Amino acid sequence: MLTITKEFHFSSSHVLDRLPEGHPCARMHGHNYVVVLELSAPRAELNHAGFVRDYRELDVFKKWLDDTLDHRHLNEVMDGVSPSAENLAVWIHDLWREQLPELTAVRVSETPKTWVVYRPAPLRGPAG
Repeated sequence: MLTITKEFHFSSSHVLDRLPEGHPCARMHGHNYVVVLELSAPRAELNHAGFVRDYRELDVFKKWLDDTLDHRHLNEVMDGVSPSAENLAVWIHDLWREQLPELTAVRVSETPKTWVVYRPAPLRGPAG
């Protein structure tokens, strides 16, 4: 299995309103987020150029990130989903999995010292 990653950046605000009263993250605040997409493919499934995917093909994700999340309030964008880093990673994965079938993980950082990784369980083939 071969794996590639590409890092993206955006800035957004959010309110984690499901936290106890007085928790600092329950107030509106912002982060300079880092999102890393991980794409994987078996060696036999590399494209004609020998790539898992051409990094330039991820420009569409960067445009979406800039248009949809950058300098936005995540509570409004994610429509009812609590905008924790964990939920953001799952949300991004689920939105992009069809367009990027090689997508195996999404990493999200809110601060230089904190990361969440969403790596869904691999699909199981037929029993046998």
